Parts: sequence; structure tokens; C-alpha cells
Amino acid sequence: MSDEARLDRGWMRHAIGLARLCPPSDTAFAVGAVIVGVDGVEIEHGWSRETDDKVHAEESALNKLAADDPRLRHATLYSTLEPCSQRASQDRLPCTDRILRAGIRRVVIAWREPATFVDNCVGVERLREHGVDVVELPDLADEAMSMNRHLRL
Repeated sequence: MSDEARLDRGWMRHAIGLARLCPPSDTAFAVGAVIVGVDGVEIEHGWSRETDDKVHAEESALNKLAADDPRLRHATLYSTLEPCSQRASQDRLPCTDRILRAGIRRVVIAWREPATFVDNCVGVERLREHGVDVVELPDLADEAMSMNRHLRL
């Protein structure tokens, strides 16, 4: 396994730990997210429902930073679940839009969003269409999904 793959798995396990902090919900997934700088140091992190009932993990992490933070252009965002491409909360941007606006060029996920709440999430495809390198770690999907089992995945 390459050094990058080892680092990706370590950061994803940190994101999975953050997902375990999510307040329980029957209407949304528990997700953790970590933003890591090019220097390999955590810039910020977040989890679903960390600050309010509607906040997504990626959104929570990005909300803690200035929109023009120069570190984001070289950062990697780790999210336990595929970033959303549409939201039930119409007053908030989808996480894919937030990631693109921030200029993040690399995203690592553990599992893709099933049709539980959104019929056709195309977060991975949308990010890739805009030149973002998206890495999937399917071997960690089961661990990343574990706190969402009550949603009948």
C-alpha cells in the first residue's frame, strides 16, 4: 500500500470517528468530514448536525473557515459519505457546490449516497466534471455506514 493510501485511510478513520458524534436522526445520515492541508495537517473538521439540525458535515467544516482561505486550494476533503448534489433544505447550497466554490481539488469518500433520501445523488460525478480528483475507499464503506444502519440501507 502506498504512503498516500495509508494516509487516506487514517484520515478517513478520523472522519468515521467524527460521524459517531452526530446526534441521531431518522431523516439524515451521520457523516464526518475532515479537511487536510497539503502539509498533512488538519485544517478543520465537522459532522452532521454539529451546529444545527440541517448542517452537513462538509458544510460544518467549511463554515469554520473563510471562503477564500488559500489553504483550501491545495487541501483534501475526507467525507465518510459522497457529498450531496442536492438538498432538501432549499436555503442551503449542496456540499458539491460548496466544495467547488472553496477550490478544493481532491475529495476522498468511503461510500456513495444511496437513494434513501435523494433519488439520484451525483456528487462524485459533478465533482469529477469540474476537475476534482475523487478517490473512493470502498473497503471502509461498511465502517463508515455503521452508525446509519437504523436507516435500512
